Amino acid sequence: MNLKIIRWIGIALGLAIIFTSFLFYGDTKFYIIIGIGIIIGVSPYIALTIIENKIAAEKEQMFLEFTRDLVESVKSGTPVSKSIVNMKNKPYGILSKHVRKLANQISLGIPLGTALQTFSKDVNNATISRALTLIGQAEKAGGDIGEILESVAAAVNMSDKLKKERKAAISSLVIQGYIIFFIFMIIIIVMQFKILPMIEGIANIDVIGMTNIGAGGGGHMDFSQAFLYLLLIQGFFSGLAIGLLSEGNIKAGIKHSFALMITAFLVSALSSVVAELL
Repeated sequence: MNLKIIRWIGIALGLAIIFTSFLFYGDTKFYIIIGIGIIIGVSPYIALTIIENKIAAEKEQMFLEFTRDLVESVKSGTPVSKSIVNMKNKPYGILSKHVRKLANQISLGIPLGTALQTFSKDVNNATISRALTLIGQAEKAGGDIGEILESVAAAVNMSDKLKKERKAAISSLVIQGYIIFFIFMIIIIVMQFKILPMIEGIANIDVIGMTNIGAGGGGHMDFSQAFLYLLLIQGFFSGLAIGLLSEGNIKAGIKHSFALMITAFLVSALSSVVAELL
């Protein structure tokens, strides 16, 4: 089944569960069911994002292999177009079908520049598109195409190497980010269930249920909800920051945000249930 269809099915199920939760409005289950609905609705999108990131990384890796083979073929004296046609049956993983299409277009007499533009659109990857543009312009301008291809391959290889080195160097910061969030979550839970109940008599605050501020009871605030929202917001932005640091892409941080937000929700909900039982 198409991944995008699965995403929409997840969203529909999530919305259905959220609407069902209103049958339990006023009960502790209400917020738990809403949280479950949000998790089910968002999970397919998060999974799709993770899969897309893995596909993009595989495309860049396979393109590097394709470029290296093309450099070797051109260096041996074979023209670029002929080299691509000769390479169409080589295994390039996720790029194999695109390479075969590129070779078939060249075999049919389509200009290399046009075929490369089609290849770029089909692959839909920024790094590969830049490299293909350089190859197309180099083929048009003439000159030593072998040297240019070698430079392109070196640039793609360097980009991939830098990404891996940055990810390895930042891994400790990623762990620190998770640790900081967990410490923050523990502090919030201790405040909610230990510190605030200690001052309940002074401020006339009911921390577990609805908060009543003042003798007249004019103000109402649910501190348990406020703390949950605080944890979810902190988890969301912490995850984005972790993704930006580790992979240089905010979109890559969505999976971290999702993990932190689910952890915060589950821990908060479990703490509330345990507090009510005690």
